[in-house]
Amino acid sequence: MIASLRHLRVVLEVQRTRSITRTAETFHLSQPAVTSALTGLEARMGVALFDRHPSGLDPSPVGAALCLRIARAFAILDPALSELSPRLVRTASLAKIKALIAVAETESFSAGARRLGIAQPTVHRAVSEMEGEVGQDLFSRTAHGVIPTRPVRHLALAAQLAFSELAQAPADIAELLGREAGRLVIGAMPLSRSVLLGPAIARFRASGRTIPVRVVEGPYDELALGLRRGEIDFLVGALRADVEDLQQDLILTDAMAIVCRPDHPALGQHADVRLLAHAPWVVAPEGTPARSHFQRLFQAEGLHPPISLVETGSMELLVDLVGQTDHFGFVSARQVQRVLAKGILAQLAHPLPGTSRPIGLTFRPSWHPTLAQSEMVAAIRFVAAQAEAA
Repeated sequence: MIASLRHLRVVLEVQRTRSITRTAETFHLSQPAVTSALTGLEARMGVALFDRHPSGLDPSPVGAALCLRIARAFAILDPALSELSPRLVRTASLAKIKALIAVAETESFSAGARRLGIAQPTVHRAVSEMEGEVGQDLFSRTAHGVIPTRPVRHLALAAQLAFSELAQAPADIAELLGREAGRLVIGAMPLSRSVLLGPAIARFRASGRTIPVRVVEGPYDELALGLRRGEIDFLVGALRADVEDLQQDLILTDAMAIVCRPDHPALGQHADVRLLAHAPWVVAPEGTPARSHFQRLFQAEGLHPPISLVETGSMELLVDLVGQTDHFGFVSARQVQRVLAKGILAQLAHPLPGTSRPIGLTFRPSWHPTLAQSEMVAAIRFVAAQAEAA
């Protein structure tokens, strides 16, 4: 849908002024040029964006939805462009900004060109033209690559978020036309994958929704980066205490459990923490809330945490390894409910006070979800409420 940033600005100005003539004056264009930009976008979208009246142009419902997304996108993009140079708000093209993002992320003109699928001189020229407009270098050339300046890094992130905002417009418009468009991208941490997402997606599908749902797995830091860039719609999983730039909503509380194989010799005995400190364990990776609880279990007794560890976020690996060896597993109690019920693993009767952790949804603070995204979030909240009440 993003053919020209200038054309999108023209559409937004037409909404504001309700006039082709005044819009043409604002952009120093001819009236036919403004009309061509407007009708061209309408042709690509296959629907009228404005209703023409003798008194002026009024946005149709589709046009209003599109203008809302355009306005939100430029509200993100323009301050970052102005930080480099106010003139970029009018002169920076989509191609130049994409080239800047590619070079900033790869720290290489050639790698940036490969990412975009265009020639390296084209990327170099686009960046050089922006540097000429700004009047300063945008990258530091080093032996290890080209390093973006802080304002360029800011612009790259803002542009990605702005483009993500514009990418939501077809979904908004499809809803108005009684259709579906777009897809959902959910960043999922271990507990959400095994307890929440399956039932929530099933509920979402049962409502008649057919759009693709992509579940992205990975370490929290990678998922949060994808969320900040607009590549992921929202996260589901353990909330973090040290996150200030994202909105976190609690939907469920969880506690940790120690599990082992059903015939483990430790079952039925008093589980002395000193003995557990010398046992092999399957635990969550460093930096996760679950791992912090594991460390504190031993530190509270003045002990060094175990050193024979297998670090993983995979429930499958934990069940397989703990079920066949003398390893203990330190895992979410909710995650292993079904496994314990089937007798595949057993829970060690050891008190774990203070291991409660918050589970929830994480969003960008300014996120404006599509209707489908809102329905998926509602489905997850519903499943979480059921699990909490059980």
